[in-house]
Amino acid sequence: MPKVHVLLTKKELDRERLPGKVVVVLDILFATTSIVAALAHGAAEVVPALDGESALAEARGRDPATCLLAGELNAETLPGFWHPTPLALMRADIAGKSLIYCTTNGTVALHKSARADHVYAAALVNGRAVVERIVQAHGDETVLIVCSGSADNFNLEDFYGAGHFVSLFRRLAPERYEYTDAAAAAETLYAHADAMECLTRARVGRMMLARQLEDEIRFAAQKDRFDVVPKLANGLLRPV
Repeated sequence: MPKVHVLLTKKELDRERLPGKVVVVLDILFATTSIVAALAHGAAEVVPALDGESALAEARGRDPATCLLAGELNAETLPGFWHPTPLALMRADIAGKSLIYCTTNGTVALHKSARADHVYAAALVNGRAVVERIVQAHGDETVLIVCSGSADNFNLEDFYGAGHFVSLFRRLAPERYEYTDAAAAAETLYAHADAMECLTRARVGRMMLARQLEDEIRFAAQKDRFDVVPKLANGLLRPV
């Protein structure tokens, strides 16, 4: 029987054990929420870059009219880059363009997951669509839900998001999966907590509140708003 397991940080990813697995990468505040929002609002694709230098190198090989460069390092928007949060990206002229995107944690986690058979970028805002896709297309494979964390530290908001996914797997595919203790713990938190409360009490959430980004947090706290399912293939995230 396949398992659903939650990794508490991206540091727990073991490249040698990824083949044969389905990986769901979460970075609720804000990388994966931003990726979903950008694709839902017309971006052609997202190019996840490891860092600002890699993003700039990618942009140099493209027509500036066809792409948008966005990213941050340690929660500070990089000079010359568009602000990387979801609402900011939705206000950008992004329809039909490639989003070249780098963040401190989420895009790094996506790169570290690349050896898995299937890799999805996910958040609270598209949870049900992602779980439905995995159940239908990869129902016999073990699922690793990866909390990106922050500089290899545990993040409350990602763990809460993982609980949302565990609850969806249990509801949409009853008796198909085994659930590890980490998955059960995430589900328990999710069942007894409020999304906005978790996101604003988390360290990153408090940092974002101090930057007057409550509207961005409230956006990220929405559940199952979008049907977009971003899948990583050949270094690109595109809807499937």
